[in-house]
Amino acid sequence: MAARVNTKQEILEVLTAGEIVSAILTPKGSNYTFLVGIDDGHGRTTKAIYKPQKGEAPLWDFEHGTLFKREYASYLLSQILGWDFIPETVIREGPYGIGSVQLYITHEEGSFYQSVRTSHSEQLLIIAVFDIIANNADRKDSHCIKDNDGKIWGIDQGLTFNNNLKLRTAIWDFWGQPIPKEVLRTLRSFEKRYPDRFRDTAEEFAKLLTPIEIEALFQRINWLTTLGRFPEVA
Repeated sequence: MAARVNTKQEILEVLTAGEIVSAILTPKGSNYTFLVGIDDGHGRTTKAIYKPQKGEAPLWDFEHGTLFKREYASYLLSQILGWDFIPETVIREGPYGIGSVQLYITHEEGSFYQSVRTSHSEQLLIIAVFDIIANNADRKDSHCIKDNDGKIWGIDQGLTFNNNLKLRTAIWDFWGQPIPKEVLRTLRSFEKRYPDRFRDTAEEFAKLLTPIEIEALFQRINWLTTLGRFPEVA
């Protein structure tokens, strides 16, 4: 019987070191995105989304060739905060060069933001907070998906961490509402204990983002925790 990939560490190991045995170009998006199959070494293929640096379309407001790094930086930040809504993500070489590789989430067809906004509001609130601090410039309705177990995942975090305000999101339900105290505590703890408590991740961030982008991240965190609520819709 083929071995199953269950734990987060096992998934990360497969995504990092497994052999990419197939790559199919997906039809959507302005950047080249591939659905790949990765051999886990035990006769089982794990599906993932591979976004090579070479396939990134130039943008005037993001440094060219950095979107795959921002995908990984978003995953790291979500893990530090304990907000496990971004699928396991790594950076590695693939058939078209270096890029981000993210676990593919099997999801319910049509289970996008508008269809789950009422039934899964607590999970969506976390994504909404994350998008503010990460300055997500591309949170579309289709970037929130529900898996077969009812968990909400956020995908496509390439347009993040710009030092200029770029927030563009489909999630407006919470604007003007108080942010739960436990969420604010998590943000304050991260702000207070970084980088000493998160030294390994701080070193990773230094490789993925510019100093001004990291400084802007903490400015947004401080602004949001001081405000204590979601901004008002303009």
